[in-house]
Amino acid sequence: MAFGFTDAPLYQQYFTYVLHLFQGDLGISVAYFPANVTEVIATGLGWTLLLSGIAVIIAFSLGTALGVVATWRRGGWLDSVMPPVLIFLGAFPYFWLAMVLLYALGFVFGIFPLRHAYSDTLAPALSGEFIFSVVQHMVLPVAAIVIASLGGWMLSMRSTMVGVLAEDYITMANAKGLSQKRIMFHYAARNALLPNITGFGMALGFVLSGSLLTEIVFSYPGQGYLLIQAVRNQDYPLMQGIFLTITLAVLAANLLVDVLYVWLDPRTRAR
Repeated sequence: MAFGFTDAPLYQQYFTYVLHLFQGDLGISVAYFPANVTEVIATGLGWTLLLSGIAVIIAFSLGTALGVVATWRRGGWLDSVMPPVLIFLGAFPYFWLAMVLLYALGFVFGIFPLRHAYSDTLAPALSGEFIFSVVQHMVLPVAAIVIASLGGWMLSMRSTMVGVLAEDYITMANAKGLSQKRIMFHYAARNALLPNITGFGMALGFVLSGSLLTEIVFSYPGQGYLLIQAVRNQDYPLMQGIFLTITLAVLAANLLVDVLYVWLDPRTRAR
């Protein structure tokens, strides 16, 4: 055996790999030799979770809120203008919006930094200057992801809300004289939110891979950037480790969705 490669039979290699997998040993990275794959993935995992996690939460929260308000005030400007505009912007891929934002706000006007996750002159530390630099470098990539996905969340919530508003319990709530704000958020929005929870869970699951091209555009040191480096250097152990991480994230997201359903939908607790 040399550099992690062996001439052993395939079945033996497979069982050896599974055994090492349960021990947390994903092998040695070719591109970052002699570093372990687990160590390499750990360097980018935090940045990807921070970037994509914040982007998904903002897009989901803002899109859901816009969908609720647009449905409640059907026919208004928010219901008539915002959906087509957001769908038009959502038709563009993340990386295209990222390049436009990078060129306009980073290169032409110089408002935001062009690359990396923080200033090259700073060392990672729990200081106000470093945190401000991280937030400043995060604005453009987060904005690209949010703009591209906002329309889908809004339309999904709007279509669900339209069906919920026709239910008998909404009519009963109006007949009881409850305030419109309470009916909208406590009766209509909460029940309309349930189908969107599934989409939110899947979005969290793919958060490790969804920002792949966005990270490349901004040279952001996350999982996507590591995956591209692994492909370029034919680093198969690192690619396997990243794909495994994404798979585990999807499974964890599905578990989170099941837990949220029990909390949000009383019918599941009664069964």
